[in-house]
Amino acid sequence: MKNKDTLKNYETSRRSFVQKTALATSGLLTVPLSVEAMANVYGAKKLKLALIGCGGRGSGAAVQALTADENVELVAMADAFADRIEKSLNGIKDHFDGKKKIEVKEKNRFVGFDAYKKAIDLADVVILTTPPGFRPYHFEYAIANDKHVFMEKPVATDPVGIRKVLATAKIAKAKKLNVVVGLQRHYQTKYIDIKQRIDQGAIGKIRSGQVYWNDAGVWVKKRQAGQSELEYQMRNWYYFNWLCGDHILEQHIHNIDVANWFIGDYPVSAQGMGGRQVRNGKDHGEIFDHHFVEFTYASGAVISSQCRHIPGTMRRVDEVFQGTQGSVEIGKGLITDLEGNSQYKYPRKWGEDSNPYQVEHDRLFASIRNGGVIADAENGAMSTLTAILGRMATYTGKKITLEEALNSELHLMPETVTWDSTPPSVPDSEGNYPIPTPGKTKMI
Repeated sequence: MKNKDTLKNYETSRRSFVQKTALATSGLLTVPLSVEAMANVYGAKKLKLALIGCGGRGSGAAVQALTADENVELVAMADAFADRIEKSLNGIKDHFDGKKKIEVKEKNRFVGFDAYKKAIDLADVVILTTPPGFRPYHFEYAIANDKHVFMEKPVATDPVGIRKVLATAKIAKAKKLNVVVGLQRHYQTKYIDIKQRIDQGAIGKIRSGQVYWNDAGVWVKKRQAGQSELEYQMRNWYYFNWLCGDHILEQHIHNIDVANWFIGDYPVSAQGMGGRQVRNGKDHGEIFDHHFVEFTYASGAVISSQCRHIPGTMRRVDEVFQGTQGSVEIGKGLITDLEGNSQYKYPRKWGEDSNPYQVEHDRLFASIRNGGVIADAENGAMSTLTAILGRMATYTGKKITLEEALNSELHLMPETVTWDSTPPSVPDSEGNYPIPTPGKTKMI
């Protein structure tokens, strides 16, 4: 049965996308606020920071948050594993090398699946960087308790989680809480510059495009002696859909999000193909190693999306769009006319612009200090849903609409997880996990 409120929210999101994403090129996101302006709201108040999820990305985000504002203190950390907290804290301390006091009391280092609540309760601002399956629940708790949020992408792994994030996003805006999502291209000067030119008609109306995340793949955590099935999957989380959502979601969302942003809409449907050709061992869980999806938009534009984790193949992470009057290749920063003649070249080289990962936090804390509101969560949810739509299309081999995906009852992530829980996906007697099979796998 369709959820009428969900459908209404989807239509509202589609119609207002251009206005909402205009925020990414507004003064709020592109012009630094003065120290005087930042003092308007919080003055000299020390902002307390909590880190939820203490892996490499979480540690990096904590460093960026502590760099963004001189009057921020890391007061609490939470993770499922104690060793990850200690490693993260030591890494953060080493980064600042005594230049900034970093001291999280032992009693404020919380371990376990409910640890996030204890850490969030102590903070003004929270960083949510656990495996993304947990994100909807952590986000909901943070906003319910009036915290400003930085959360990494993707923001969920299933449609049930997406609906929770969309509902929480509305509450965050009503409370005037800042929410930044780690789709950092929205904070990257090169993308903002080119997006402004596209909006001004540099290539006309976008009719097609190609977005890529093709590389050799990421880390694999081998099963260790004595590990329970749940601990193994939590340690090797990238390869299990309830935790990660597949690499089309965890990585390729960046490129898919750029397509949505530049077109100014979300797709209406998708169809595609994918599979496991090379990365198909027992430690590779249940995810594919390649996906190819065609996303079709209401305007008729079609975006070809490809992501691949296969060593020895062409590597490319990029976005390219063709319009009625020309083309743009963002990697090269190049806009050409219909004959291929250069019309504009982004003037700066890699490394000459501000680090967008840092800019995200600079803008977040500036907005908190100044009483502004950054509201990234709705777009973060809809671009996450777009990637989920792509995964559904490749897993089933069917054409699926965004409306169907949004209203799906597919629920990969359990409401509650404890160390006694059985993971949603378990191996057979030979240690192999069930793998999606196009033509047989059903969209729930």
